[in-house]
Amino acid sequence: MKVMRSNLLLLAATTASASLQIVPGATLTATNTGAHVQAHGAGAIKVGSTYYIVGEDKTQGSNFQNINCYSSANLVEWAYEGALLSRTNSGDLGPNRVVERPKVIYNDSTKKYVLYMHIDSSNYGEAKVGVATGDSVCGKYTYQGSFRPLGFESRDLGLFKDDDGTAYLLTEDRGNGLRIEQLSADYLSVSKSTYLWRDSIEAPAVVKRQGTYYMFGSKLTGWDPNDNVYSTATSLSGPWSSWMTFADSGSNTYSSQTNYVLPFGEGAIYMGDRWVSSNLMRSTYVWLPLTFSGTAVSMKNQVNWTPDVSAGTWATGTDETTPEAEAAALANGARTLSCSGCSGGTSVGYIGGSEGGSVTFSGVSSDAATKSSIRIKYINGDSSQRFANVTVNGASHKLAFLPTSGGTPGSSILNVDLKSGAENTIVITTTDGSWGPDVDRIMVPKN
Repeated sequence: MKVMRSNLLLLAATTASASLQIVPGATLTATNTGAHVQAHGAGAIKVGSTYYIVGEDKTQGSNFQNINCYSSANLVEWAYEGALLSRTNSGDLGPNRVVERPKVIYNDSTKKYVLYMHIDSSNYGEAKVGVATGDSVCGKYTYQGSFRPLGFESRDLGLFKDDDGTAYLLTEDRGNGLRIEQLSADYLSVSKSTYLWRDSIEAPAVVKRQGTYYMFGSKLTGWDPNDNVYSTATSLSGPWSSWMTFADSGSNTYSSQTNYVLPFGEGAIYMGDRWVSSNLMRSTYVWLPLTFSGTAVSMKNQVNWTPDVSAGTWATGTDETTPEAEAAALANGARTLSCSGCSGGTSVGYIGGSEGGSVTFSGVSSDAATKSSIRIKYINGDSSQRFANVTVNGASHKLAFLPTSGGTPGSSILNVDLKSGAENTIVITTTDGSWGPDVDRIMVPKN
């Protein structure tokens, strides 16, 4: 009986986490702010059993505002922890400055977290790296200054810490190519050059797997995506292979650009940005599992996928039910609208407002009592994010909805507890008089 009970508990635990999903390109609402995660150009680090991302706050556009830190135990639900660095009155971190691509690593000798970032003027004429240090991964950091590594320009950058604790700066030197440079023992400066590609590659990221180093990067096409590439070697000093694509050719890396590659189990996760240059705060995140075969790497697009952080494995998203908003109960002024890009050509608008318009989905089905990632398909024609209160079985959640374009619905993700069977009720409205999104439909995992 004990063995059977243990197996049942294991099955229950697996089922309970099976429908928490990563949805590339969706609005990613922080659990404790109710707003879209602002961690663009991010680096990631795992401390204990917790994952952290450190990235750029683009809420007000391209000028530096904050370097933000978020934490997650499962790579799906992210909580805002605070700003590591914020805008100052003058200097490198002052008004109208560029601070991009922050990456953080831990120095085992000094017991400090070390943060590197691209520091520049608004016309990108300085091309320097900035360095800051902190006592905790998401605490306040002390800015140490900026420099050109070994006297060369540096724009997009990455960091890599090898198994022996030696750390390396990965840096795009526009006049010469892509560089790997060894850091000093305290990680605060560059000690020597390790390798130089005479190629125009930016957005560098290195991961090591089974004795092979993989350098990922992007071609230089500004904010526009391209077919990103990778190169391999058994030593950071080379020789390195020729550059090869890893996503479907012509997909422009599924409309994204490399920012980091996160080791995960026996493989890795590609972490990319889907930039919206005309409105940077609405840029989203494209995170996808990488597949390794020998030293070859490939990556397929996924609408949604499920990471299992305890096992270091992943699976494609489960089947879903797709209740339509126009078939739900509308109240307080909410009404159907024509929507050419929506499922069935119809959405439900006038949600919220002074009347508190609402749409209620009743009898929503789940095959298990579990926490699930519900995709809400929506339209938001504004230039700023809208918000809604989404109540699931009596529990209310604030959810963000980024602007959409071209009449194509976006996705916003809500991670909530569902009951087993057709016993779930989901209500979307606002409570502050603001307008919520126009809702196309909801997509609920069957488990």
